[in-house]
Amino acid sequence: MRVPQISRERRVEPMFEKAIAPVTQGRGGWYRIFESFPGAFQRNVEVRFDSVLSNHADFACRTLIASDISKLRIKLVGRDKEGVWTEFSNTAHSPVLRKPNDFQNRIQFMESWVLSKLQHGNTYVLKQRDGSGVVRKLYVLDPRLVTPLVSSDGSVFYQLNADDLTGVKQSVIVPAREIIHDRFNCFYHPLVGLSPIFAGGLAAMQGLAIQNDNARFFQNGANPGGVLTAPGAIEDDTAKRVKDYWDTNFAGENSGKVAVLGDGLKYEAMKAKATDSQMIESLKWTAEVVCSTYHVPPYKIGVGSMPSHNNVQALNVEYYSQCLQVLIESIELCLDEGLEMKEGVGTELDVDNLLRMDSVTQMDVLDKAKSVMTLDERRKRLDLKSVTGGDTIYMQQQDHSLEAIAARDAQLIEQSKNPPAPVAAPVPPPAEDDDASREEAEQRAFAAELALSFQKGIAA
Repeated sequence: MRVPQISRERRVEPMFEKAIAPVTQGRGGWYRIFESFPGAFQRNVEVRFDSVLSNHADFACRTLIASDISKLRIKLVGRDKEGVWTEFSNTAHSPVLRKPNDFQNRIQFMESWVLSKLQHGNTYVLKQRDGSGVVRKLYVLDPRLVTPLVSSDGSVFYQLNADDLTGVKQSVIVPAREIIHDRFNCFYHPLVGLSPIFAGGLAAMQGLAIQNDNARFFQNGANPGGVLTAPGAIEDDTAKRVKDYWDTNFAGENSGKVAVLGDGLKYEAMKAKATDSQMIESLKWTAEVVCSTYHVPPYKIGVGSMPSHNNVQALNVEYYSQCLQVLIESIELCLDEGLEMKEGVGTELDVDNLLRMDSVTQMDVLDKAKSVMTLDERRKRLDLKSVTGGDTIYMQQQDHSLEAIAARDAQLIEQSKNPPAPVAAPVPPPAEDDDASREEAEQRAFAAELALSFQKGIAA
């Protein structure tokens, strides 16, 4: 099913047709490259959009962010009665999240989304519905072919120019409900985003200028040039002819050839200045400026050295929080609203792979999580199947619940307030005289002996 070809007269009500006006696209037009500084236009200092895109630092930042976000799987999640978000699937949203359109898979679609936002500040996604109104296809539009419009009553529309790949055969105006519009850095208008190139374009152009000059320098055999001198005065025409001859035969690819000089001509090579050795530092500075506009740590694109500590997770968390998080959550929210999901249903990009720890740290964390996660849940983190008895949370025997500890403390407090009455110590029996005890023992022995003799007499 393709996007229906609806004319402007049929798509927009007549009462709003004359009131609709295009949004002011930034300072003097969005697709016009802004002046790098006041007076740059008069001084022929131009920041070219296509040239900036070819800068190595700018290219690395954009492709790094786009690839890191596109590799995150889009999960359809729902909130259960306990308020926990769990993944599930349905026939309304799962197919379009798994395969957005006919010519792009999930990764390619998300790369187009993020690159459009980073390069132009705006991402426009056209919805394609089925007969029941459910969104079945999503198309990332070329932002240069889309213009936001606002009517006199504040309603938002979008004018789409012809684009055969997305099925738009002619210019058409569609309401905002048919477009997912993701934008950021809305400095001048809430419907117009601004690319980081606005701030880092001049540094990117400076880096390209340094590289171009360096390339020309090494094309000349890494020689800074020289001076041809004559013992006497020469005419301007002669000087120009000698210079052109020298540049043609002994410069560039011909550098290093043997020159035969006459008429007292002498060649003196110029030496490179000490400040020329700072070229690498200047090039590094321009790359760091570009990284700062994208909020990418410079070491992520090979600029500068890695941090001294080797905690991979900490480095990834820093990169995620300062660069990727706002882009990821914006995509999630745009998808939730664009696919018209009900309350308690939403999308979530799986960031576990992005924040993956090293194997030693991961096993240590899973071992410490035994009191909050079942064995099967921990095995699932390692892509392992469940086992018999793995749906139980294990705890050590000496651990006690908070209720038991609170009850014990309450009992101790109560005893301290109402201590029991003291119990009198038992009175020990009076000590007997040693002589009396001895006499009593002798009497008991005599009586026993007498009884034994009496028993023997009876037996006889």
